[in-house]
Amino acid sequence: MKNLDVKSFSGAKPKDSKKTTKRLFGYFKVRSKLLFLIVLFAILGQLFNILGPKIMSIAVNEIFDGSVRIANGVGGINFGFIGKIILILILVYVTGCLFTYLQNYIMANVGQNTMYDIRKDINLKISKIPLKYYDAKTHGEVLSRLTNDVELVSTTIQESLTQFISSLITIVGVIVVMITISPIMTAIAIGILFIGTNFIKPMVLKSQRYFREQQKYIGNLNGYIEEMYSGHNVIRAFGREPNNIEKFDEINNNLYQSGWKSQFISGIIMPIMMFINNINYIVIAIVGGYFAIIGKIGIGDIQAFIQYSRQFGMPINQLASISSIFQSTIAAAERIFEFLDEEEFSSDLKDGKEIENVKGHVTFENVKFGYFPDKILMNNINIDVKPGQKVAIVGHTGAGKTTLINLLMRFYEINSGSIKIDGVDISQMSREYLRSLFAMVLQDTWLFNGSIKENLSYSKIGATDDEILSASKSAHTDEFIRLLENGYDTVLNEDASNISQGQKQLLTIARAIIADPKILILDEATSNVDTRTEVLIQNAMKTLMKGRTSFVIAHRLSTIKDADIILVMKQGDIIEQGNHDQLMEQNGVYADLYNSQFSEEA
Repeated sequence: MKNLDVKSFSGAKPKDSKKTTKRLFGYFKVRSKLLFLIVLFAILGQLFNILGPKIMSIAVNEIFDGSVRIANGVGGINFGFIGKIILILILVYVTGCLFTYLQNYIMANVGQNTMYDIRKDINLKISKIPLKYYDAKTHGEVLSRLTNDVELVSTTIQESLTQFISSLITIVGVIVVMITISPIMTAIAIGILFIGTNFIKPMVLKSQRYFREQQKYIGNLNGYIEEMYSGHNVIRAFGREPNNIEKFDEINNNLYQSGWKSQFISGIIMPIMMFINNINYIVIAIVGGYFAIIGKIGIGDIQAFIQYSRQFGMPINQLASISSIFQSTIAAAERIFEFLDEEEFSSDLKDGKEIENVKGHVTFENVKFGYFPDKILMNNINIDVKPGQKVAIVGHTGAGKTTLINLLMRFYEINSGSIKIDGVDISQMSREYLRSLFAMVLQDTWLFNGSIKENLSYSKIGATDDEILSASKSAHTDEFIRLLENGYDTVLNEDASNISQGQKQLLTIARAIIADPKILILDEATSNVDTRTEVLIQNAMKTLMKGRTSFVIAHRLSTIKDADIILVMKQGDIIEQGNHDQLMEQNGVYADLYNSQFSEEA
């Protein structure tokens, strides 16, 4: 179980939000023409909406002036002129709605395609990140970055970005029209809002830190829940529920603390802006009334200016609301880009070497490896495996048996030396081609949500029914598969819990048989089957391994007595090498291991 340090965030260095924002919007560059149309339609749409109150003020002034003429007995209200103004106003608003619709339509296309590119980059990155990254992260933490954080960014781009663009354009347009009505009143309105904006700026910066913490703790919580769910049987068996609940409460409390602080601080921004807008409204009404009395502006202009002051305040409020969403989005984007910036495998060869007729001659020459440069695990490993030989790797837990296999498959890169297959250095092959030479059966079985037939054919594209049936019989899976309700079409659930652990192991062995590999790797492949089935599997494996180079990791030494080469490992190094009889004659570590197991079995 990985150690989740839920308090480690407080000491983390602050992220560069501007850099993250710039990088996020960099995904839009490929659609610059569409972005230009979005901005253009936003400008046109808001322009027509902004012109509405100004046009309406003309009608209001006519009604007021006509009322004065009626009172003085010198004329009346020109209803024909007012009717034309209303028709123009309707046309203006309809046109504004049309441009807004086009803006939202194009933005939906741009937003979804942008998120498609981000998800595509993430998917490509997954296969390029070394195994050590996944070894250091919980599954839930990684999944949180790839699902929750991506979804949050997607929602913001799709919904809030359009609103953000419209709000900015509205602010600029309204200011221009307000200046044409009264520069003095415009200066007063902007001055009040400027003071209010500077008042809430520290709150925005403070809440941003809590939004980052919130996204981090969501990842921690998801990781812990995923870990507890996958091991709930063990947890119950050892009665660890109270301890796990306590740990969950600790992580949940950290999420709660950062969550309510971020939401509280961002939540009070809107009421403060509404208060500032109300103050602005009162001051404008008083000043506008005074200007109307002295004849500096008309009644219709006051009405229009008050509408504009409201329109001016509305996008300010929207920006204040969006700011909290953007802060959470930037925090999520930072986590996504952290994943995309992770160290990758060394670049793979596009035109790597391939072997025409693979025989399976594997050699390790002076191989040196360590997970960290200053902590070398393996020193001067030399192995020479002839084609078709069976190599058994034994040793205590943590001796480096699986690591040796991972180096052969290039899951990790060696520090120095070379590993060759048929004389060709594996570093000169592409990873895809190299791994196509192998088939693996691991102690930890992996089957996906799909039919048994789909799982068996996973190792070979286009596997025929005859190949699947033959492999199933060889691995002794055909009998239990036919007893299932839907036979080979039986669908396995997400973790294949609708079949037994032993049956899962048998299916993975059958899958390896279908692959028909040149080199076979078995990592405790029979650890989850009963003794009788193990005998059957061993016989099937003997048939499978004929003519193939095989690497077998085993703890039960009685199963590898017939191996051509037995490698005894300790703390990463090979301390003994030879066949069973040779190693027994040496009376060393292998002999001790074998004799102790024989005594236990007896």
